[in-house]
Amino acid sequence: MKENLVVVGNGMAGIRTVEELLKLAPEKYAITVFGEEPHPNYNRILLSPVLCGEKRFEDIVLNDDAWYAEHDITLYKGKKIVEIDRRRRQVKAGDGATADYDRLLLATGSHPFLLPVPGKNLPGVVAFRDMWDVEVMLTAARQCRHAVVIGGGLLGLEAANGLLKQGMKVTVVHLPDRLMERQLDTPAARMLKRSLEDRGLQFILQGVTREIIGKTRVQGVALQDGRELTADLVVMAVGIRPNFALAQSAGIYCDKGVVVSDTMQTYDPRVYAVGECVQHRGQTYGLVAPLFEQAKVCANHLAHFGISRYEGSVTSTKLKVTGIDLFSAGDFTGDDGTEEIVLQDAGRGVYKKVVLKDNRIRGAVMYGDTLDGAWYFQLLRDGTDVSNLRDKLLFGQAHLGDSGHGDIKSRVMSMDDSAEICGCNGVCKGTIVRTIADKKLFTLEEVRAHTKASSSCGSCTGLVEALLASTVGGDYSTAPKKKPLCPCTEHSHDDIRAAIRDRGLKNIRAVMEKLEWKTPDGCNKCRPALNFYLLVAWPGEYIDDNQSRFINERVHANIQKDGTYSVVPRIWGGETTPAELRSLAEIAEKYEVPTVHITGGQRIDFLGVPKETLPAIWGDLSRAGFVSGHAYGKAIRTVKTCVGKTWCRFGTQDSTTMGIELEKMAWGSWMPHKVKLAVSGCPRNCAEATIKDFGVVCVDSGYELHVGGNGGVKVRATDFLCAVKTPEEVLEYCAAFLQVYREEAHYLERTAPWVERIGLAHVKRRVVEDAAGRQALAERFRHSQKFAQVDPWAERAGGVDRHEYIPLKMVG
Repeated sequence: MKENLVVVGNGMAGIRTVEELLKLAPEKYAITVFGEEPHPNYNRILLSPVLCGEKRFEDIVLNDDAWYAEHDITLYKGKKIVEIDRRRRQVKAGDGATADYDRLLLATGSHPFLLPVPGKNLPGVVAFRDMWDVEVMLTAARQCRHAVVIGGGLLGLEAANGLLKQGMKVTVVHLPDRLMERQLDTPAARMLKRSLEDRGLQFILQGVTREIIGKTRVQGVALQDGRELTADLVVMAVGIRPNFALAQSAGIYCDKGVVVSDTMQTYDPRVYAVGECVQHRGQTYGLVAPLFEQAKVCANHLAHFGISRYEGSVTSTKLKVTGIDLFSAGDFTGDDGTEEIVLQDAGRGVYKKVVLKDNRIRGAVMYGDTLDGAWYFQLLRDGTDVSNLRDKLLFGQAHLGDSGHGDIKSRVMSMDDSAEICGCNGVCKGTIVRTIADKKLFTLEEVRAHTKASSSCGSCTGLVEALLASTVGGDYSTAPKKKPLCPCTEHSHDDIRAAIRDRGLKNIRAVMEKLEWKTPDGCNKCRPALNFYLLVAWPGEYIDDNQSRFINERVHANIQKDGTYSVVPRIWGGETTPAELRSLAEIAEKYEVPTVHITGGQRIDFLGVPKETLPAIWGDLSRAGFVSGHAYGKAIRTVKTCVGKTWCRFGTQDSTTMGIELEKMAWGSWMPHKVKLAVSGCPRNCAEATIKDFGVVCVDSGYELHVGGNGGVKVRATDFLCAVKTPEEVLEYCAAFLQVYREEAHYLERTAPWVERIGLAHVKRRVVEDAAGRQALAERFRHSQKFAQVDPWAERAGGVDRHEYIPLKMVG
C-alpha cells in the first residue's frame, strides 16, 4: 500500500521535488498537492519576459494539468492550507478540505515585503512576485501613464524595464546609493544606471519613501525630502521574506525560515521543507538553482535512499533585461585578506573585477562584457588555482588558446540557430535552445541528457551554459559540493576513488554495494569509470570487465556512421619499413578494405571493415607483428615525431628514437581519456609538441617538457613543465606525469581541463619538485605496464580467439 505524501505549495521547488521523487520511487507515494494560485506549476523566473511581452503565460508553464493526471497526482489549485495537525498527521485548507499524510513537504515559498508606509494597501500598489502581479501591471500599463518602482534591485529593475517596454513612464526609487548593491560594486552599478537611463528610465537614489498618496487608488509617491512623484501604479520590489507562518503555527522550529538539516528534514522527522521558505545553515535562498539542489536531496530521502546531503550553494546573477550584459558571482566586495584585479574601459562600457584569495577566485562582477561569466563561475565553484592565469585572467578564456570559444556573446547570443555548438555530437544552437524551452530544462546535466551537448569532451560547456542561462532567464547557480559521477550515485569521482583505495574495494559490485548505488547495475556512465578506477588502483588484482567498456573498446575498432569499423594498427613513432607496408597492403587487399587512409597521427587506417571481420583481420595483423594503435580507446593514441637530427639540418636530438621509446613505454595502459604525445627535434616544433597532452621539444642542451595541451575544437597550448638533459629523464618524467593523471583525473577528463582544474603548480610539485615522489610515480606506472602490455608475437602460431584479441589486451 502506498504512503501518503502531501505537498503544500505548487511552485518550482515543491514540484521539482516531486519530479525527482518520481524518477527514484514512482510507486512509493500517493501524492496530493495544494497550491494557493489558480494555475498549474509555472516558471516564476520568466515573469519578466511575460511582463515585457516577449512571452505568454502558456510559454512558461512547467507542468500542465495533464502532467498531474498522468502521474496520478491529486492537485488542488486555489486552496490555501491554514493548519497542520502533526498529531493526526493531517493538513486542513481554508475551505475545510483535509488530507492525511505519512510524509509532509512544505514548499510555501516566500512573500514580498511591503514597506510599512501609509497607503501601502491602496489599489494600484503591487509587488512583483507572481502571475497575478504581472496581470495587474499589464492592465495598468494599458490604462495608465506613470509608474513608480520602489526598489532598484534585481526584481525592481526587471519590473521597471517591463513597464517601460509596455509604454509607461517609469521612475525607480532606491534607498541605497547604487543600483543592485547586493550584486554590483560602485563602478558596475554606475555603468548600469547610465545604460538604463539611456533607455528612458529615471532614477532617484538614496530616496526614502514616506507615503503612498491616494484616496480610492494610488495617485503618487511622497518622499522623505518633500518631493512627490505622480504614479498611477506603484510596484514594491524591496525584498522577500520566507513564508514560514504555517510551519511556525504547527510548532515546527523556525528562525529566519523553516529550519532544516542537510537532509531537508525539519525538527519533525515526518515533515520536510524545500525552497524559499527554508533556512539551511543560517542561509536562505531566492534563486532557482539552489532550490532545485534542495529538491534533489529531499527526493532522495523521501525515497528512503538516504545518501544525499545538501551543503549550501554559491550563486551567480545575470540581469534579465534584453541588451544589458551584467554578471556577478560570489563575494565580489572582498576584505583585508583578498586582492582585486580590475579592468575598466569606459569608452567601450566594459568593467570587470575578479576578487582573489590565495590565488583562487572568491567573487567576480562584470558589466558590458560578460562572455566569460560562466568560466569565472566554474573556476570559483571548483576552487581552481589561477596562479598561472593571472596575467590573462581578465582578458578571458579566449586568450588562453580557446579559439573554439572566441567571443561567446556573438557566438551564442547572436549566432544563427544552425551554428554548431557541440562539435563532438553535432548539436546546433537551435536544437539546444528549443530543447531547453520545450523540455523545461534548468541544469547543465539536463541539457546534456536531452541533447548530448557538452557530454563528450566538455570543451563546449561554457557555450552551453551561456545558452542555458540566457534561455532559462538568467538566474544561475550551483551548489559548491562535488558533482556526482552520475545519477546512479551521490558520490563524486574523487570520493569514489578514495573509497576504492581506502576501503579496499576491488570489484564493481563491491563499490556499488558499499557506496549505496541507486541502481543495481549502474549505467553506461558510471560502469566504465568504475572499471578504470579499479584498474588503476589494483593493477594485477582487478580483472578488467569487458562489458563495462564502450563498444569501440570491446571490439578494438572505431565504429563509423555506416555501421562498419575503422581498424588502426600502431606505427611506432610514425616510422615504418617496406616489409611492414607490404604486410599492410596484403592484409588490406585480402579483406577488401574500401579505404586505406594515412592519419594525422602517422598511422595507417583501414576504413569500412565489417564487425564480423574484425577478429580475423586483427589476427592477421597480429601475426604480421602489429599491435593496436588504440584509435578507439581512452589510452595512448600516438607519439607524433619529426625526423630530428638524423636527417634534418635543424635537428638538435634524435626525436624519432625518443618518440618510439616513449610510445613503447606508455602504450597499452588505460587512461582517463585519450592521450597524445609528440617529440619535435628542434624549437621549430614541426611535430606540434606544444598542443599535445605531453610534448617534448628537443634543444641543444637536452629536452624541454610540456604538458596539458589540446588540439581539435578547443585548442590549448601546453604549459612548460621543466627542462631535462637525458632521454632517461624524459621517460621518467613522462611516466610520472601520466601516472599522476591516471590517479587523480576524473574519467573522461583530458589533461588540458585537468591541469586547469588542479593547477600547474600542483603538477610541478608532484612531478618536478619531489624527486622521490616522481620516482615512485614512475615506478607505479612501470608496475602497471607489466600487466598492460602483452607480447604481440606471443601467440602467432595459435591464431586469435574470437572473444579475446590477444595482442590488444589492456589492463591497469
